[in-house]
Amino acid sequence: MKKKLLFSVLVVAGLAIVGCSGQKNAADSDKKEDKVIKVASHIPSTVEVVELAGKEIEPGYKVELVQVNDNIQYNELLNAKEIDANFAQHEPFMQKFNEEKDGNLVVVQKIYNAKVGFYSKDYKNIEDLPEGAKIALPSDVSNEGRALAILDNAGLIKLKDGVGFNGTIKDIVENPKNFEWVSVDLLNLAEAYNEKDIAMVYNYPTYIAKIGLTPKDAILLEEKVDDRFAISLVAREDNQDSDEIQALKKAMTSDKVRELLETKYSETLTPAF
Repeated sequence: MKKKLLFSVLVVAGLAIVGCSGQKNAADSDKKEDKVIKVASHIPSTVEVVELAGKEIEPGYKVELVQVNDNIQYNELLNAKEIDANFAQHEPFMQKFNEEKDGNLVVVQKIYNAKVGFYSKDYKNIEDLPEGAKIALPSDVSNEGRALAILDNAGLIKLKDGVGFNGTIKDIVENPKNFEWVSVDLLNLAEAYNEKDIAMVYNYPTYIAKIGLTPKDAILLEEKVDDRFAISLVAREDNQDSDEIQALKKAMTSDKVRELLETKYSETLTPAF
C-alpha cells in the first residue's frame, strides 16, 4: 500500500514538473523577438543618423548598422537582399546603379542636402583662376553633372541648353579660360586638393573634412540646390512599403534626427524633410 502511494506521489509530481515546463515554454514562445532591420552606411553623418534612428524606432524593431567603406558595397548588398536598406547616396547615383546593374532600388525618403562646392589651395576667388587651370571633377556621371552645373551657374563655363544637372564634359559649349578637366574618384578628391598642378577640386563636406576643410573654406558653393541630390534612405521595390521600412522611415525623420542635423551638422548640411 505504501509503495502504491509513493508511486502515485511521484507520478503527480512528475506531471506537475512537466506542466510547469510546458507553461514556461509557452510563455517563452509568446515573447516575440524584435525584427532586425539591416541598414548599410559609411560616413560619419549618415552612420550617426542610422544609429540615432535605432534609438528612436518604435518597439518591435531593431536597427542593425552594416558599416561599409566605399560607394559600391551598400548598393550591391541591398540589391542582393543581404540588407534591408542603405543610407549613403542621392537619387541620381542610385539611378545610375540601377541602369548599370539592373537594380530595383528606390528612394524611400530624402533626409538631408549636403553643402557641396569647389575648393582651392592656391586661389581665394574664382576670378583668380588662371588660363588653362586644372579642375578636378568626380569621375561618376551623376556627381560630374552636379559639379559642372555649379560652374555653369557661376559663369565659369556654359553648358548646352537644357542639360541642367545631367551635363557631362562633352556638353560644355563655352570654356572661356580653357580649363583642363581631371576626373577623380569621389573618395580621392580630397587628396587631389593637395596635388601641385590642381587649381580647384569639387567635393562633399564629409570628404573634404579629412584635410581639415569645411564649406566655409570653399571658393565656390552650390547655390541652386536640387532635392534630387538629397542624401536619402534607399530600399528595394519589393520591400519599400513593408512595415519595417516604414518604421525606419519614421525614425529617420524624427524630431531627434532633425535636431542632430540642425545642430551638430549645421555647417555641412541642411535637413530635406
